Amino acid sequence: MKKLLFACIILALSFGVNFAVNAAEAKPVTETEISEKDAERAKVLNERLIEIKEMDKSNMTAIERRELRSEVKAIKEELAQASGGVYLSIGAIIVIILLLILLL
Repeated sequence: MKKLLFACIILALSFGVNFAVNAAEAKPVTETEISEKDAERAKVLNERLIEIKEMDKSNMTAIERRELRSEVKAIKEELAQASGGVYLSIGAIIVIILLLILLL
């Protein structure tokens, strides 16, 4: 049983080392790489989000509010893709923390 546990720990550590090496080789994204066209598009999308937020939605129908929600969702997805950031889900963070607790 101890050999199996030791083998699993070694296997998990080797996966972590491989990912760390690949992450170190990746070129970081800087803001200077964003083209003026993308910056202009992001500005337009942000203005639209502000416009939607300031709207009076009390006299809208349910269908109109649903369309606005889907538009906001699409705009936020487009902005997230344009930013090029790295995002971790809650599940991934929990798994990482558990692995760190178990290994250390």
